[in-house]
Amino acid sequence: MSNSPRPDVKRVLLAHGSGGSLSRSLMEEVFLPSFTNPFLAPLNDQAVFTMPAGRLAFTTDSYVVNPIFFPGGDIGKLSVCGTINDLAVGGAGPVYMSASFIIEEGLPMDELRRVTASMSATAKKAGVQIVTGDTKVVERGKGDKLFINTAGIGVLPDSVELTPLRIAPGDKVIVSGTMGDHGISIMTHRQGIRMDVPVESDCAALHGLVEMMLKAGSGGIKAMRDPTRGGLATVMNEFAISSNTAISLIEDAIPVRDAVRGACELLGFDPLYLANEGKLVAVVSPEYVEAVIAAMRAHPLGIDAALIGTVIEKPKGRVLLETSVGNTRILDMLSGEQLPRIC
Repeated sequence: MSNSPRPDVKRVLLAHGSGGSLSRSLMEEVFLPSFTNPFLAPLNDQAVFTMPAGRLAFTTDSYVVNPIFFPGGDIGKLSVCGTINDLAVGGAGPVYMSASFIIEEGLPMDELRRVTASMSATAKKAGVQIVTGDTKVVERGKGDKLFINTAGIGVLPDSVELTPLRIAPGDKVIVSGTMGDHGISIMTHRQGIRMDVPVESDCAALHGLVEMMLKAGSGGIKAMRDPTRGGLATVMNEFAISSNTAISLIEDAIPVRDAVRGACELLGFDPLYLANEGKLVAVVSPEYVEAVIAAMRAHPLGIDAALIGTVIEKPKGRVLLETSVGNTRILDMLSGEQLPRIC
């Protein structure tokens, strides 16, 4: 006779990570209904598939956002969009993903189902299949509800070469929309701060927008990045260092929602260092700028696209910001962690 406790199906138990019958039930009752497809259905330890022609792009990431549900998204949607975006800003079309879950004992099953349903809906909308994964359960108090690790595979056309090494003086800097939405959404929701105009996360998959940009910009797009942790300022510094150039940004040209700006003034943050999860920044040859911005504004995720700066020669490895009061200051790399647990 077994001395095992009676399973509480309303919450995740340590035994759900044992590899036994409860692990099987977790797979059959939670994960398979959300993710089932011909590659995942055999429940092997690997997925076997055929790739379309082209170069492969591969990425991996982990998601530890707190809280796991927030205005505009959740950790599941975030993990799919973030993986897709890491591929997209390299010019790759996303095809397959893996998803591994580290679950804290006691997580309500309804919350886990809500996360997996969100991942499934986001992946299906993006045309991406989640083909393999893993599940581990850690003791109560050791996991902060849920962590998700992903990997993604995409296909990169031979004609696309996006790298900061191609950036040169005279190139222009474009953003796809407003900065800081995700960071402020997480912070205000986490702290229970009520705002007259609530800010939702910008969490979104960017591969459709990138596809339109590449069609319009051909070889004129030099580099792209999604400004997540560390925000726009950090990405600009990385570009300047990698390309051995300087970048001059115009503060008044950088789109920031009034509600985000107001929250930043209240909380003491700079929107240029806040995380974004549905925006990108691109460096483009000047002759392609108008075509690329027009293509971006024709896509729902690029309506607020804006030209915000220029690549210059000196001071090498530095980012300069022309402020709204007419001064110029150095925009440094983020020092320390401004917003913990945002992605």
